[in-house]
Amino acid sequence: QVQLVESGGGLVQPGGSLRLSCAVSGTSLVYDMRWYRQASGKQREPVAGITSAGTTNYADSVKGRFTISRDNAKNTVYLQMNGLKPEDTAIYYCNALVYTAGGYSNVWGQGTPVTVSS
Repeated sequence: QVQLVESGGGLVQPGGSLRLSCAVSGTSLVYDMRWYRQASGKQREPVAGITSAGTTNYADSVKGRFTISRDNAKNTVYLQMNGLKPEDTAIYYCNALVYTAGGYSNVWGQGTPVTVSS
């Protein structure tokens, strides 16, 4: 069974930094990986994505502040978040396109909370 486990969330002051991690287990065939976030009362929105080749994309709201990266040997994706703002407060979810004996699947992690507050 494929599982995504996120870590690294927490409470940080405005202007601070956090690094989120998401490890994939249960398969070694991991393709596109993405981070999403969902603030209270709002819809889940994409934050950043990275292909297996390392091509990245970002939401306009985080460009220049967040950096997505991955370690294919560890099947792990990271989100380095700098210059955090109160509006970045949300539950952050990891998402991965994986391949198993059952075919392609889009898998989600359980989420890790990020709170930006003084």
